[in-house]
Amino acid sequence: MYLSYDQRSLDIQYSPSSRVADINVYLHEYAVRSAAARDRLAVRRGIRYGPWPEQLLDFFPSGHEGAPVLVFVHGGYWQELSRRESAFMAEGLVAQGISVAVLGYGLAPTYRLPEIISMVADGIRWIARNTDRLPGAPEQIYLSGCSAGAHLVAMALLDEPGWRRCGMRAAEAIGGALLLSGVYDLEPIRRTYVNEPLGLDADAARACSPLHNLGAALPPLVIARGDNETDEFARQHTEFAAAVRARGGRVTDLVVPNRNHFDLAFDLGDPDTVLGHALVELIHAGQGSL
Repeated sequence: MYLSYDQRSLDIQYSPSSRVADINVYLHEYAVRSAAARDRLAVRRGIRYGPWPEQLLDFFPSGHEGAPVLVFVHGGYWQELSRRESAFMAEGLVAQGISVAVLGYGLAPTYRLPEIISMVADGIRWIARNTDRLPGAPEQIYLSGCSAGAHLVAMALLDEPGWRRCGMRAAEAIGGALLLSGVYDLEPIRRTYVNEPLGLDADAARACSPLHNLGAALPPLVIARGDNETDEFARQHTEFAAAVRARGGRVTDLVVPNRNHFDLAFDLGDPDTVLGHALVELIHAGQGSL
């Protein structure tokens, strides 16, 4: 039992696909849109940011010197998807003058979750240290991640020792982050089917949970979810937003109508949507204008 859930109910709560008719529709659309972005846009593929084989990123420059860059970290419960299916927002963002970096990382069970967290944090810090080596030399960095990607972005921002080793602070190096449909407390995750490839025990789940590692100064956050999410994803969203606010963090809390766990991220590239507008506002606040 966890809270009021028996095992079957808890597994359903942490199965986002239980809220949609067919998850494959969304996975197919991720791949199709990402392939189209690679066909139609300039892209530097496979930029290495670390020693592990999977530590590669794809960079879609906007063509404008000093343009902001959005770094996107894909979801997939730390065990599925890749950077190849995760450039679906690039066309819309490049059209707005925003460059896009799609971060790849290793997956479970080949890697343990602390290793995956370290890979992503290293990638974000590599970009922060090497903007002058990227096309257009971005002047400001913004982050976004969906589901497990939101968890990884949050953990990267909270890794104070890692930022100190680079002589940086996350709140200064990063202009803001959009966390979409995230998992911020892994204790319930370790009690579900999701934990089979992860192998988390109670101590590891706590150590890898953003909710239990707050303390670092954070850049402005947009914490968003679709209105068609399970009760547990809704609870995680609400509790994390409240916890960040309680520590003085700047949070925009969005529950987006007519969106679910899988289609919310499509809106990143469309400024006429609630989420796309929030990204534009975040960048405007950091830079004055696009």
